[in-house]
Amino acid sequence: MTLGTVADWLGAVSLIAGALLSLAAAIGVLRFPDTLSRMHAATKPQVLGVLLLLLGVGFRLRSPADLGMVVLIGIFQLATAPVAAQMIGRAAYRAGRVDRRLLDADELADR
Repeated sequence: MTLGTVADWLGAVSLIAGALLSLAAAIGVLRFPDTLSRMHAATKPQVLGVLLLLLGVGFRLRSPADLGMVVLIGIFQLATAPVAAQMIGRAAYRAGRVDRRLLDADELADR
């Protein structure tokens, strides 16, 4: 078994795992009942799924220019997903779409 074959197998496993996590995130967005649960499903497994997909693509491509682009995409995903989730949650709270009985701590109640 050569190093290229091992990298291809690792890439295939990463691509399949990332696709399954992204599928789980999509099902969670469709099936979860409230905004905060959907927001959780849209960010947590989706980010890990995208990172695993990028890892699989990196194992398959192997050129320095492509790997640099994959790393930049991963950094951008890690930087934007938490901010987007926070903004969605805050907008849902302000619009009254959050059931306040489900919150453990309501830090925005006095605002």
